[in-house]
Amino acid sequence: MTNVPVDVVVSEVGPRDGLQNIKRAMPTDQKIRWVAALAEAGLREIEVGSFVSPKLLPQMADAEEVVRAASRIPGVVVLALAPNLKGAERAVAAGVDTITMPVSASREHSMANLRMTPEEAVEQVRKVRRLCDELPSKKIRLEVGISTAFGCSLQGLVSESWVMELAVLVAKAGAESVGLSDTAGYANPTQVKRMFTQLKRELGDKAGAAHFHNTYGQGLANVVAALDAGVKTFDASQGGLGGCPYAPGATGNIVTEDLVFLLESMGLRTGIDLERLLEARKIIIEALPGEQLYGHVSNTELPKGFVYASATDRSVPV
Repeated sequence: MTNVPVDVVVSEVGPRDGLQNIKRAMPTDQKIRWVAALAEAGLREIEVGSFVSPKLLPQMADAEEVVRAASRIPGVVVLALAPNLKGAERAVAAGVDTITMPVSASREHSMANLRMTPEEAVEQVRKVRRLCDELPSKKIRLEVGISTAFGCSLQGLVSESWVMELAVLVAKAGAESVGLSDTAGYANPTQVKRMFTQLKRELGDKAGAAHFHNTYGQGLANVVAALDAGVKTFDASQGGLGGCPYAPGATGNIVTEDLVFLLESMGLRTGIDLERLLEARKIIIEALPGEQLYGHVSNTELPKGFVYASATDRSVPV
């Protein structure tokens, strides 16, 4: 299904966000197998690792090796997270297509997660932009997610006006896309629609992806609200793995399998084969035995008569 047009991009973050909150590390060869299986299922964007200190996140110590392996898979955009210039330099050397940078709207979360203020994080974005612009050949895309945009389990409420101000600052610093991340899982659909609508007003085409955690079970409802606001890219993690080590109480990301089923059921093409996606899930079970996985689609068969959106009559509005 990799050659079909898509209406919504599902960006898989499991190999990075999904694994960073698990105390044990997935073996590198299994991680590479998992990324390849995700690509085989039709995932076109995969965030495969994080370029942070191995002392802080030993689960990401093999980021270079995983990026190099993923870069050999045709048709896959390889993303990696870098919190600062040093991490971005490693990501560039490894061969990523896109660098993702977190900038937290919560000052408490920013200090805990990045050890810098939001303003200092914006300056890191500016430095990474210069790094990307100075590359002699390969163009690397720079994206930013505004962490704790909908609330913070350390700070509590986060001002929506400050989130928008920060998004504008990040865009001016050189981010090509700026999304909103519900790090703590506090968001509700009304808030999501309001904030992504405002983000589009502020940034235009630079308004980026939605990243939802499912702490209070609102994840897929928030996806529908973001769709109504015009969002076209959604992060998700296979099996609902994930969570932020510096967001106490936050659980995993929305489940990739369930998100794909939701979108395809709504008539929105993802280009992802659910059967192959469920096969990829088996690699996690093999590599991390006993690890709790989440999801509904994985526990039952697809409905009788289920048809992928790409197979429907596109002359009929959906």
